[in-house]
Amino acid sequence: MADFDPEKFEDKYANYFPELQQAYKNAFNRMNDRYDSQLVHAIDQQVLNESEPFYEGDGEFRIELPDDPHGRLSDVLVEEERFETVLEAHVEEIETELQRVFGLV
Repeated sequence: MADFDPEKFEDKYANYFPELQQAYKNAFNRMNDRYDSQLVHAIDQQVLNESEPFYEGDGEFRIELPDDPHGRLSDVLVEEERFETVLEAHVEEIETELQRVFGLV
């Protein structure tokens, strides 16, 4: 685990790429254990691959999603309400994992 520096997080992909990958992977694995794996995989590959993590301060992270996340899905039919529920849980898992990976919890 790298020592977390909020200023270095401005250039997160240069400074913290392995930690970001680990947080997203850990969140994916947790979600895959709890929800439909086909939906979790689609969210991971078609929505979260275009997401952007931001450090908000006070140990908190925020994940910015691309426009029209539900519309990005292909090959998976899911009601928008179900999709939103699973996506929200997945984003919360990523935010929690970022805190854990960077030692902020």
